[in-house]
Amino acid sequence: MRPPVTEVIEAHRVLARLVAPLDDAQVRAASALPGWSRGHVLAHLTDNARMFARLAEHALRGELVPAYDGGVDERNAIIDADAGRDAAGHRAELAARTDELEAVWERVGDADWSRPVTFRDADVSATVFARWREVWIHLVDLDLGVRPADWPVELACHAVDFLLCRLPAGTRVRAEDVPREWSVGDGPGQVVGGPVRDLAAWMAGRAPAVLPVAAQALPDLGPWPPHPPPIPG
Repeated sequence: MRPPVTEVIEAHRVLARLVAPLDDAQVRAASALPGWSRGHVLAHLTDNARMFARLAEHALRGELVPAYDGGVDERNAIIDADAGRDAAGHRAELAARTDELEAVWERVGDADWSRPVTFRDADVSATVFARWREVWIHLVDLDLGVRPADWPVELACHAVDFLLCRLPAGTRVRAEDVPREWSVGDGPGQVVGGPVRDLAAWMAGRAPAVLPVAAQALPDLGPWPPHPPPIPG
């Protein structure tokens, strides 16, 4: 599957336009994520771009490096340390890291997208999809007017693909506005239906415009797909 580079670049442009008018007080204000300010969300998106650029840069040289040498503790420490930047600092650093990531992707040839990376034990192509998810989901978390209803349909479909593992075995997910249906393994589980953006938002733990429906109560969502994924067997 072709990685959505053009689509991610457009998401970057939406993000840049959204943060352009922010002042320092707005950056310090709470985001929609409990315990995180908007500055935390911006710091995460900024460092996420840096991390993916680093993985791709090394992959082009045939090298595998960890997403974070210090694991999740390093990731969290970077976010906490950078969250307090002023608005201008966030804009400048976000723009620099985003440009860096897009510049690395410009150098990736068709055969290079399948080069392995340590992130989710996947390949460079998978990091493009991951960045697509990260930007659009966290655009909602910034609580600046972007809602799941604004997500591209293709992004919403991809998010459902990615998040199916959060649903109990046997569950079927049926989009009412696009011809898509997903199944979680086999079994007699129920059907969950709704517009695809609402399905994706619910599965991502964000507020949909209209809650999906099921014959019984909506199933409880399991944990976010783990990183790295569990080893079968």
